[in-house]
Amino acid sequence: MSIKLDFSKLSLMDALDLATLIEVEAFKRYTQFAERLGSSAAGDAASVFESMALNENKHGEQIAERRIALFGDQRPQVRITDIFDVEAPDYGAPTRGMSPLKAYWVALSAERKAYAFYDQALRHVSQPEIKALFEELREEEAEHVQMIEAIIAKLPPEARVDQDDEDDYPNSDVRLLAKDRFE
Repeated sequence: MSIKLDFSKLSLMDALDLATLIEVEAFKRYTQFAERLGSSAAGDAASVFESMALNENKHGEQIAERRIALFGDQRPQVRITDIFDVEAPDYGAPTRGMSPLKAYWVALSAERKAYAFYDQALRHVSQPEIKALFEELREEEAEHVQMIEAIIAKLPPEARVDQDDEDDYPNSDVRLLAKDRFE
């Protein structure tokens, strides 16, 4: 983690700005992944990343609304460089033709990183309202982890196959399973 912030000196406004930046950066990265992969069918890897981007955007908007309600248009003191790679997955994580399962693993890794960030930050925060905010955000990240784990557990067998693998084996059982399921 490349955080250089002194969490013990964060104000509530800084904590809200930091949380907003984390969500905005994750939204942008998931959006880039979806665009880079290009959606070819409902439920493919790009669709997974589009869904994650919408989730991150919604969460970021909620945090930003809270910040504006408390602090109006006061200029932020934290910068995007203060949160680089806190939550979002690595830029090289998605690959063309990756399976939806692999896309969910990428998302799961990102949500676990976000949980770890808030968990570690809590060790250095002393102000009660910032501690409460970070505890709330950590718990939301834990919920995201559980949600993605539940989705992964319910994925059909065809979600585990890369698109390239399907093309290499046009008569495979997985392709036939997918055909039967969606026709």
